Amino acid sequence: MTITSKSNQKVKQVRFLRDKKQRDETGLYLVEGTKPVLEAISSGQAIEEVFATAKLAHMFPGCTEVSEEVMAFMSTEQCPQGVMATVHIPETALRAPKVPNVLLLDGLQDPGNVGTIIRTANAAGYREIYLADCADPFSPKAVRASMSGIFYVQVFPGPRKEILDALKGIPLICADMKGEDVFSYRPPSRFCLCIGSEGSGLSAEVEALSQNKVSIPMVESCESLNAAVSAGICMYNLKNNMKR
Repeated sequence: MTITSKSNQKVKQVRFLRDKKQRDETGLYLVEGTKPVLEAISSGQAIEEVFATAKLAHMFPGCTEVSEEVMAFMSTEQCPQGVMATVHIPETALRAPKVPNVLLLDGLQDPGNVGTIIRTANAAGYREIYLADCADPFSPKAVRASMSGIFYVQVFPGPRKEILDALKGIPLICADMKGEDVFSYRPPSRFCLCIGSEGSGLSAEVEALSQNKVSIPMVESCESLNAAVSAGICMYNLKNNMKR
């Protein structure tokens, strides 16, 4: 039976998941689009429910079929592809890293940047990401920007002080305009790369604990780079320089 009413309880609950409060209360987040939903399923994510329009329902056995109008109402995208899923947010208690190279995002407020960094971190092999007072990595915009990267990394959101406590004993390498050239810097075998916020950079608390700072050389006419771009350059160069 196809759901055609926007006032359907399931439909309203899905639409509410665009709000962080509802995601926190339900423990669910949204994944939209054919490829992301298929990847969420194949990667073993805990799927609560899949919703699809008639044209895509055959690809998702057991899904809940909805009309095009209802899909548009539930979706956060301007041009919905016709399928979306509600997925359980992984339960990850804040802890010390279990891998040698991790990432700390310090106060990033743009969910698009957060999602893009998660995407790049997954590609570069950074499997654990700490988010100190950042935008929600499970918001629709962040999930979309992660391009399924959110399925393959562990994220640890939390207050800055608690995260820094969890990272005690791990060298912090901060991306900073006054740091050493990241293209020649040789990092230790174990480290945490720290990326500051788009507007104000790294917090005083993180800077005070940093063992080293790295920078990206730029021509004088360029004041700064986007946080996600900077993070990508630093992540790859630190990994590459470890092997030299």
